[in-house]
Amino acid sequence: MNVSAHRKAAEVCTALAMLALYVSAMAPLAAQSPAPLALPSETHLRSVRQLTNGGENAEAYFSADDKQLIFQSSGEGVFCDQIYILPVGAPDDGRKKLVSTGKGRTTCSYFFPSGKRILFSSTHLAGPECPPRPDYSRGYVWPVYSSYDIFTARPDGSDLRRLTATPGYDAEATVSRDGKKIVFTSMRDGDLDIYAMNADGSNVRRLTHELGYDGGAFFSPDGRRIVYRAHHPKSAEEIADYKALLAEGLIRPGNLELWVMDADGSNKRQVTSNGAANFGPFWHPDGKRIIFASNMADPKSRNFDLYLINADGTGLERVTYHPEFDGFPMFTSDGRRLVWASNRNNARRGETNLFLADWVE
Repeated sequence: MNVSAHRKAAEVCTALAMLALYVSAMAPLAAQSPAPLALPSETHLRSVRQLTNGGENAEAYFSADDKQLIFQSSGEGVFCDQIYILPVGAPDDGRKKLVSTGKGRTTCSYFFPSGKRILFSSTHLAGPECPPRPDYSRGYVWPVYSSYDIFTARPDGSDLRRLTATPGYDAEATVSRDGKKIVFTSMRDGDLDIYAMNADGSNVRRLTHELGYDGGAFFSPDGRRIVYRAHHPKSAEEIADYKALLAEGLIRPGNLELWVMDADGSNKRQVTSNGAANFGPFWHPDGKRIIFASNMADPKSRNFDLYLINADGTGLERVTYHPEFDGFPMFTSDGRRLVWASNRNNARRGETNLFLADWVE
């Protein structure tokens, strides 16, 4: 869901990656002297390891066997996000492998549980160049590139297959734990809504119908529920602003709340209600808790941290306290390790790197 964390936020799924960039660009650089990778107050995190060093790296997700990560990255010589696979725990010593086409912009990659195929979104069919950046003169916005479509491929990038072919934005796709269903965000009906389809792209069903943005969805471990983020404008002014921006292929992500619904789109219930930008929700393997990123400590700031909350909205707990961006968290299938993207320990302003920690209950 970027040459800078700004750019990561610039694509909705992608969008959030842009958020990291935006944050890092505005925040002060970390101290030049070596700093610990975790703060004493971050008691859930132990043995923190930095997996990448330099560039913009975000939206890293484990394979089903937890042995590999798939993520998007840009940096030196790579000016537009591409998709890479990295063995878990290995330092970024060049062993990451490019698995997307190297053309256009890509985002929102994911493994199928079998490990035999991967999923990502890409604009490469519209051309090899990067799509234009949005105009920030009207405030902080995300671009919704209509050239995004969803593709699958073998883990080495071969046998590329297009899953979506409808006009408009198709991205933010993830796969159910049994590998049978894909949930994604699309503009095919004129608004940004969540859809589900079979793993081969057939049997597309619309799951959300509320005016506004619904996206960034993940299945629960048992596949029965879906967690997602949403912005549903209410006032006439908010609705007018949302529609005007969407007509230009933009959305304003200042207020995103977390929601949970059943996998068929029924029984929607709001999880957060704090007026902040809450994003990147992912289920804990117990199926009861959700980890996510938010700037709820100061919704006007650009400092995002990780939080844990029960699926019914109770039991909110802060996980990270670093004064720079933390986002895009995901647990291993046994819940013993956590991967996330952060601006901590940057060597240069604008960098976002991947970090891995043992999870302490």
